[in-house]
Amino acid sequence: MLKQVQHDTFRIQNDVYRVKKLANDFKKILENSIQKLEKWVEDHDYKGYEPFDGLSSFFRPLTFGNLFLDRLLMQLVRQSPLNLRPLLGVKPLESTIGRGYMVGGYLTMLKLTGDKKYKDKAVLCLDWLMENKSLGYIDYSWGKHFDFASRGGRYPKFEPITIWTSLIGLSFLDAYETIGDKKYLDVAVSVCNWILKLPRNQTNSGICLGYTALKNGDCCTIHNQSMTGAAMLARTAKHTDNPEYIKIAKEAMKYSCTRQLPNGGWYYGEDPKYHWIDNFHTGYNLNALKCYIECTNDKAYEENLCQSLEFLKNNFFEENSRPKYYHNRTYPVDSQCASQAIETLANFSDYDKDTLELAIKVAKWTIDNMQDKDGHFYYRQYPIGIKAKTPMLHWAQATTHKALALLFSKLN
Repeated sequence: MLKQVQHDTFRIQNDVYRVKKLANDFKKILENSIQKLEKWVEDHDYKGYEPFDGLSSFFRPLTFGNLFLDRLLMQLVRQSPLNLRPLLGVKPLESTIGRGYMVGGYLTMLKLTGDKKYKDKAVLCLDWLMENKSLGYIDYSWGKHFDFASRGGRYPKFEPITIWTSLIGLSFLDAYETIGDKKYLDVAVSVCNWILKLPRNQTNSGICLGYTALKNGDCCTIHNQSMTGAAMLARTAKHTDNPEYIKIAKEAMKYSCTRQLPNGGWYYGEDPKYHWIDNFHTGYNLNALKCYIECTNDKAYEENLCQSLEFLKNNFFEENSRPKYYHNRTYPVDSQCASQAIETLANFSDYDKDTLELAIKVAKWTIDNMQDKDGHFYYRQYPIGIKAKTPMLHWAQATTHKALALLFSKLN
């Protein structure tokens, strides 16, 4: 028995030493990567392409308003390893969610370094977001700067979507908690009021919040935006004691957690056409559920959290730590999967001792294989080494900035 205890103690000490050495060796590389990425984003005035911006093309009239042709044009631009956008008249655009992610990264660096420049940059982005809310709604909400079409239907540019609005709202809460200006909490409350007005899928086992404020039935079966909306409500309630926020958040988590798959994953949505399991939406769900539990102290779904984290660790990474897109298929290796995996793993480093080491390894693979010498991160990697190097803004740059900043903070 004593020998076993001694063996376990030695193993734990060895694990701690290994992770500490890995972290120390990687810190300078990570800091340099963040600085180069920051410079790229700021030099490009927070503008870039996006995977789904193909409907901004001057060829759009040739789709004649047909949903299938709209989707075809958008997916042609999205899936091409070559950047067709300049040929099709698609220009780099502003990004509301890109600004939101940059706020998160800046505020993390502010807390870590105390450098006022990060506060100034965060405030600049927050002011821009307040000035560029969706105009069709009284409350704060945000959408894309381009039209969008998918198997779930289409919605126009600037129409707010729940996932983006909730993630941006969480950045305003970051700002309130870091800077202390009450106007940021007021924006968060306004976001929550927008969320409360969303269409809902009311069931006997919880509710699912709508993807947009538009009534579209099957979009009320999608988990990531509903769970992230619930996290936004719960975290705001921590500052406002609003019981309605907690009530709706609890019901939204009930909907998703009672529909978690036996393996610990979630389908993207419950409608059969949404039956796939991918890396970054799993990360959204995990972050949201962790946030909800921490803000409400409701432990009812702690086992769901454990199962999903194990599922993420065991199914979305290859042996060399390259992130997979799907739980059962690697390609395309996508920058969003890499950045969200790094963020989620770093976020769980106080919860699970294995996630910090894995976050470092994923970040190292991503920097080594997906960052250009000019600082920007590539969009995708396809089989036989083909890389789509298109400089996105939200996708790849802003998400990676926030993720690497969070990881950097965990290593200091």
